[in-house]
Amino acid sequence: MRELFHHSKDQRTHAIIGAAMEVHKGLGNGFLEAVYQEALEREFRDREIPFKSQPSVHITHKGDLLNKTYQPDFVCFEGVIVELKALGNLSGTEAAQMINYLKATGMNMGLLINFGSKSLEFKRFVYSPESMDQSNPSE
Repeated sequence: MRELFHHSKDQRTHAIIGAAMEVHKGLGNGFLEAVYQEALEREFRDREIPFKSQPSVHITHKGDLLNKTYQPDFVCFEGVIVELKALGNLSGTEAAQMINYLKATGMNMGLLINFGSKSLEFKRFVYSPESMDQSNPSE
């Protein structure tokens, strides 16, 4: 199976990243994630970016709704998952989690934003179930 993830320009994610850059510029690195979460909420309001903070999002498995829910840091524009981190370096674990969140929720766009390094780090994820094809044994 293959998932499609790319770094295309998207106005929604561009707006979210701009807000995160402003927060990082003002606060720098070294705070706990909760500080960045609150500051980003205020920045989203100032920029009129529609968001829900830590909403409960349903997860499906094989078409069935699970009892457990997932709470992303934000869902912006009613479909972009935004996960915040305050780590010295991002590992592959955070990216794998984002991919799983997109698959399990049916949302197709996500942003992983790390405030913990000297410069703001972000990764944009696009997931399209339609792009999944037969497993290729040569890959």
